[in-house]
Amino acid sequence: METAFDFLTMAVFAGLIVLFLQRSVGDDPTEDSIWQYLIASVGCAVSNYLGNNSYTLLGLIVLVVTLIFIYYVLRPLDRWRQP
Repeated sequence: METAFDFLTMAVFAGLIVLFLQRSVGDDPTEDSIWQYLIASVGCAVSNYLGNNSYTLLGLIVLVVTLIFIYYVLRPLDRWRQP
């Protein structure tokens, strides 16, 4: 791990892993599909690749789009908002 993209994408990917594991063992069934996590993971990988190969702006754009996808599709904060 040498670049900022390595650390950023690894942090997002680690968050995805925690979210997936938390929802897979929870009592409430979720409507998440494994494909949604795959899309977000590929977004992290593409962002890291682009950022490490001198496409910094494009890598940042892909990372932001990936974070937006995670927020709107996987909804990691919905359980905190429920009473």
